[in-house]
Amino acid sequence: MPVNHRPARSLRVLLFPPDPALALQLGLQPDIEVVASALARPAVALVEELASVTALLAEDPECRVLVMTGSAHPGLRDAALAAGAAGLVLRDGPLDDLAESLRAASRGETVIDPSFDVP
Repeated sequence: MPVNHRPARSLRVLLFPPDPALALQLGLQPDIEVVASALARPAVALVEELASVTALLAEDPECRVLVMTGSAHPGLRDAALAAGAAGLVLRDGPLDDLAESLRAASRGETVIDPSFDVP
C-alpha cells in the first residue's frame, strides 16, 4: 500500500476532461491531489473548453478555473477571462510551470502564460 506523502492541506485539482497521464504527473507533486469530480470541491480546475468554465463556476463559484490550450489563439485570453477563468496555460509547457500555475491560481492570482501577452 502506498504511503500518503501529502501535507494535511494539499491543493485539490480537477482535470476536465479527465487526463490520466497528466493526473499521474501532477499527483507526483507533494502538495497536489488530483480529484475525480467537482463534488470533491477542488480549489482549482484545469479545463480544455471555455464552456466548462461557466459550468464549473455555476457548480462551485469558489473554484478557480484555468483554461489549458495547445496554442495562443487570438481572442482566447479575453474570452476566457470574460467567462470567469482565472487564466490560461499551455498544454505542452513544463510540468513544474503548470504546477506553479495551479498553486498561483489557488492563491487568487490570475495566471496567463507569457505567450498570450502578445500585442
